[in-house]
Amino acid sequence: MTAANRLAPHHETLTCYTDYSCRRTECVQRYNTWQNNRLRSVAEGTWQPFIDATPVREHLLKLYAAGHTPHGVSIRTGIDWNTVRLYTHAAPKQRRGMIRQTTPETAAKILSIPIQSGMPGRVDPTGTRRRIQALSAIGWPLKELGPHLGVQPDNVRRILVRGQKVYGATAQAAIDAYDQLRNSRPRRHGVSDIGVARALRNAKQHKWAPPKYWDQHPGAIDDPHFEPMYRVTKREIVAQDAHWIMTTVGLNKAETAARLGVDKSYIEHAFRDHPQYAVTAAA
Repeated sequence: MTAANRLAPHHETLTCYTDYSCRRTECVQRYNTWQNNRLRSVAEGTWQPFIDATPVREHLLKLYAAGHTPHGVSIRTGIDWNTVRLYTHAAPKQRRGMIRQTTPETAAKILSIPIQSGMPGRVDPTGTRRRIQALSAIGWPLKELGPHLGVQPDNVRRILVRGQKVYGATAQAAIDAYDQLRNSRPRRHGVSDIGVARALRNAKQHKWAPPKYWDQHPGAIDDPHFEPMYRVTKREIVAQDAHWIMTTVGLNKAETAARLGVDKSYIEHAFRDHPQYAVTAAA
C-alpha cells in the first residue's frame, strides 16, 4: 500500500493531508486554515515571496560537516526530513530537483541552528539501523560495513540489536555509506559469494527492506513512526491498520472495515491469522 492510502504516521503537520490523503475533520480544518491565511496574505500583499535557498544550503553543509544529520535538523526545526535533504541533494528517482528557493520562515528555522560540533551528541538510531539493514538486503555482510561506518565490525550488529541512540557521527557515516554503496555490488568490493548469500538469507529472514523499498517512501527511512511493510501480506497490513483504528479512533469492526475498504469478515480472518493485533470489540 502506498503513502496515499496508508494511515499517516502523525497528524501534527500538513503532510498528513497533502501526502497521506488524510481527511480527518481536524486535519482538513488545519489545511483549510493554512490555505485561507495564505490566500488572504496574497490578497493583502503581505505574502512573503520565496527567497534564494543558497544560504540555507551552505549552512546545512556546514552543519553536516560538524556532525549533524538531516534527521537531527528535521527534529530541531519540525521540517520534513526529505525536504531538508532536498536543500543539498536532488532526488532523481522521485523526480525532484534540489531546492533552489525557499520561504523566509523555513530559512529562518534552519539558519537558527548554531554551527557547533554535533558529533558528541547521540541521535535516534532508526535511520542508521534501516540503512544497515537495507545494505544487507542487497548482499552486504554486516561485518563488511564496519569500516564504512567507522566502527568495529562487531559493533554493527550491536547497533541493530540495541535500542540506544547512536553518535551523530555514526548516523552521518551511515548516510554516506548508504548513498555510496546502495548502487554497488558487494562482490566487486571483495565480498565472497558465501558472504553475499548469507547476508541475503539473513535479511530475507528478518524482512529487511532494500533501498528500492525506501525509495518508494521518501523520508520514511529516518521516521521512527513509520512502520515498514516490506514482505508483509495484505492480511497482516489490514490487521495492523484495524488494530490501530479500533484502539485509537474507537471504531467497531464494521466501521473499521468500511474505512479500510474491506469486508468485516476479512478483518476477522486477519485477526485470526495475526492474533497479536486482534482487538475484542463490538461488531
